[in-house]
Amino acid sequence: MVREGGRGTDGKTGRRRAPGRRAVLLGGLGVAAAAAVAGREEIARAWWLLPGVAKPRKEGELDHAAASWTAASPANWRLADRPDDYRVDRIVVHVTQGGFASSVDAFKNPWHKASAHYIVRQDGHIEQMVRELDVAFHAGNRSMNERSVGIEHVGFVDRPKDFTDAMYASSARLAADICRRYEIPADRTHIVGHSEVPGADHTDPGRHWDWDRYVGLVQDALRAGPGVS
Repeated sequence: MVREGGRGTDGKTGRRRAPGRRAVLLGGLGVAAAAAVAGREEIARAWWLLPGVAKPRKEGELDHAAASWTAASPANWRLADRPDDYRVDRIVVHVTQGGFASSVDAFKNPWHKASAHYIVRQDGHIEQMVRELDVAFHAGNRSMNERSVGIEHVGFVDRPKDFTDAMYASSARLAADICRRYEIPADRTHIVGHSEVPGADHTDPGRHWDWDRYVGLVQDALRAGPGVS
């Protein structure tokens, strides 16, 4: 049943009125403006994808102040200018399935063909191996690699004792720092496990990784503000 005189209807017939010219014009202008903004953004991103266009960078410069630096082999990551060429809107959580030294050595090995931006140890130490500007080969998915920061955690998926309080706390502060800088929501849509990446054949971080605890710690660190440990 159609009510007479209802909002958006003809009071005599009860039929819905067609939008007026002004509404159509304003709506069209809104769409055009949105398209123009999107178009400018894509043009800006295309500029940063041109050969020879690159941001200035310094070897060993850190993105997270609490980290130390060891460079991964250039064969294990790709030069980029994020977030200007590729948006950064995901964090991918990994587990190394090995020790700290062996993981660092693997990322330094050009034959390994994989790396992550960070490795977090059980004692909370953080090693950065790829700049966040650049695309680390960590997720097994090109699109996810381009849009994400990869954080490795030293340990084995079937050993819950490897995921220490110090590791959770340090990694959460790191993740919060990343979320803050790229305006990434601190939730399970934007902070994902390697096993959740489309096409992934890995199982990490596994069933012993406490997602509720981790995301809660990230949110707490965000509320505490930058520079608070």
